Amino acid sequence: MAQATFELDGHEDIEKYLGLNGWAHEGQGIGGLLKVRIDDFRVEEVSSTPVLDKKGRFTVARVTLRNWETNRFLRRLAGACGISRKRIFSSGLKDKRAVTTQMLVIDAPRKKVESVDIPDSDIEILGRSHQKIGMSDHDGNRFTINVRGCCDVDGNPLDAKEAMHRVLDIREGMAGRLGDDAFPNWIGPQRFGATRPVTPKVGRAVVEGDFERAVDLYLGMPGTRMAEDVRDFRKMWLETKNPQACLDVAPQHLGFEKSILQVLVDSPENYLKAFRALPPSLQLLTVHSLQSLAFNHALAGRLSAGLDLLEPELGDLVAPIQNSGRVDVSKMALVTETNLERCKRNCRLGRLAVTGPLPGRDAPLAIGEPGEIEATAIETTELDHIDWQVQKIPNLSTNGTRRPLSVVFRDFSVEEASIISEDSSSERWEQGPNESDRWHPDGANLRLRFTLPPGTYATVLMREFMRSPLDHY
Repeated sequence: MAQATFELDGHEDIEKYLGLNGWAHEGQGIGGLLKVRIDDFRVEEVSSTPVLDKKGRFTVARVTLRNWETNRFLRRLAGACGISRKRIFSSGLKDKRAVTTQMLVIDAPRKKVESVDIPDSDIEILGRSHQKIGMSDHDGNRFTINVRGCCDVDGNPLDAKEAMHRVLDIREGMAGRLGDDAFPNWIGPQRFGATRPVTPKVGRAVVEGDFERAVDLYLGMPGTRMAEDVRDFRKMWLETKNPQACLDVAPQHLGFEKSILQVLVDSPENYLKAFRALPPSLQLLTVHSLQSLAFNHALAGRLSAGLDLLEPELGDLVAPIQNSGRVDVSKMALVTETNLERCKRNCRLGRLAVTGPLPGRDAPLAIGEPGEIEATAIETTELDHIDWQVQKIPNLSTNGTRRPLSVVFRDFSVEEASIISEDSSSERWEQGPNESDRWHPDGANLRLRFTLPPGTYATVLMREFMRSPLDHY
């Protein structure tokens, strides 16, 4: 089968590849940058505490992390507790350059967890429990996000009044098209890598059983904003494929890459074993990100065709919306002439959601015009001949599922944010904008707050308001 060929040199090409093109409402946007400071992006998991029992096997903790990618922290925590990473359970993966709070269930003694001291983390022990938690077991995420350097499309700075007016105008425009406080449920750039969209490319190699290519991509694929030492490391791997030499020069923070290389040092050319050095959740994420390409392209195709995201068309698949905001895909229904008006009414009332495809072995597709758009998305992403069966790692095989095309945000507010001090900003902010950027150091700073259902991306909502290039999020 032919490999997908996309030139990913510029922002527009990356957006096209990821299917992140189009808008729910044609507003001007406010531009700006996210995560200028680590504290500018805060996310708190909304979840209930597992039932506590002093005799429980597991330790339950609420963990607040500063600038930690979840998988890397859990790996560090597992090492500190002297247990396998597989014995720590979480319900979500959070952003790295952020302050994040989430629940963990740890298969280790309470005293052992209490003795852990990891920089930039706070571990609050809640008690013991017999209950584990799994992915997306939480009820949602509460975000507090500062966007800095708001500017017009021509680069001129915006004042706070104009920036807030644009945010509220876009909010009103989306409501007119999708319903109150709803927005397109695109899968966000962090699922793929906004400046190095390697994850779906690795996923394609995995489902095709080519683990050498998966490893080559993970280690060597370049990005658009790499530090010099990272660029030299990735180039060296592609040119030499010498695991020991590359391990010797690998930057310290590339822990997953170093784990892969260590396997190859000990077991030369055992690329399957090397790939499995990645955490299971990250292995699975590569396959999920490949599925996500099809979903994003289906959503973009639907917007381009002028089809509604809120109300169904004939041939759509709709699913009930649960209290958590998730959909119950076990109760999906095909929209026909007989039930069309009833489905439209229940979608307007927030009881049903129109869904799009996350393809797999058995995932159903819509029919009629919606089905044609979905089939085109799957063909565009070159997934029409994938069987989604990973013979050598069966747990990465997937049946596929469906995902809501739009989703509702709650508890929304926007206000002016404080100006940052020079010593707390990112290197990118200090260097100033380049020609392809859309932010200005004299532009307004806004703070937005909202709550989203699990599995929904704050960066996608911020993208609707900002209209900045993907590497601004």
